[in-house]
Amino acid sequence: MDLLNTLVDKGLRRELPTREEALAVLATSDDELLDVVAAAGKVRRQWFGRRVKLNYLVNLKSGLCPEDCSYCSQRLGSKAEILKYTWLKPDDASKAAAAGVAGGAKRVCLVASGRGPTDKDVDRVSETISTIKEQNEGVEVCACLGLLSDGQAERLRSAGADAYNHNLNTSEATYGDICTTHDFSDRVSTVQQAQAAGMSACSGLIAGMGESDADLVDVVFALRDLDPDSVPVNFLIPFEGTPLAEEWNLTPQRALRILAMVRFVCPDVEVRLAGGREVHLRSLQPLALHLVNSIFLGDYLTSEGQAGKDDLAMIADAGFEVEGTDTTTLPEHRTGTEAAAPAEEAPAAAVPAPPSDDTRRDLVSVRRRGAGTDLPPNA
Repeated sequence: MDLLNTLVDKGLRRELPTREEALAVLATSDDELLDVVAAAGKVRRQWFGRRVKLNYLVNLKSGLCPEDCSYCSQRLGSKAEILKYTWLKPDDASKAAAAGVAGGAKRVCLVASGRGPTDKDVDRVSETISTIKEQNEGVEVCACLGLLSDGQAERLRSAGADAYNHNLNTSEATYGDICTTHDFSDRVSTVQQAQAAGMSACSGLIAGMGESDADLVDVVFALRDLDPDSVPVNFLIPFEGTPLAEEWNLTPQRALRILAMVRFVCPDVEVRLAGGREVHLRSLQPLALHLVNSIFLGDYLTSEGQAGKDDLAMIADAGFEVEGTDTTTLPEHRTGTEAAAPAEEAPAAAVPAPPSDDTRRDLVSVRRRGAGTDLPPNA
């Protein structure tokens, strides 16, 4: 297929595809799916070999957010029956983080609901970062606290935060359809503040909210312009009790095409398979490893994920390896440090039998363990 050959050549040169080429990836047929995965897999392996970086989420403060983001179970007015609790103490957060590190996670992502942190919140999170780093040698810490005010990014960086996450989520043109309490430019500004403070920027999207192909391409190109080091790709988890509870419009095949498009547009960036992979990719999750080089281990913020041991088994069974703390994730030209040599090319895995077309609402499972509970975390 000429399109895929062109995209592979561009990806190996770190050249941006055209919008038309990105749209064409999303328009490919199911019959072409393995070809698309194999092509994007060549680009993934060129820059990241067969390594998979594991990340672990710790929800520091859950629920009761004043923002009205339609996709979020923690939003203002949400009737989703999620865990709700205020700030975890630093020692409790560190214990939760340690479970993820013990499971193989290289990065711990500290997340708190809310519009953005107060200065007192930054002090609290700074103490948590210090505690985690003291107790877990070599771990990376990424903070995700919402919109930042002047000086807060610098304070988090001084406290030891390696990265800051703030997703763009969807295209600028449709952002007002999913949120009215802040706008797209607020999110862009926060990512830029994190970069200016010397933190690695992490910013991604949510697919499956009813957006068009053009919206998906728009947000990925906007991310490419921001040049974050990592791009999480989330697939909407349609929580009962949220405005998007009926948005069940993704298939495993479409989810894979979206991941492939992101890889072609962001060839040398850490592309992370994030929330919703179990719900929407289902038995095709292993194929996604040929497109992404990073996943979350275990549970998410308010929903339960695949068991951590099953994540590790999936990685091994697909012929990939967990990235160690002694390996630099990003290629040398992005970091100035020596990166591990890419592994030799390997064919894409065979596609399992497609799942039933019936909507699997039973796959959305509210988190009831780990941070904020007396039960051990899933890692």
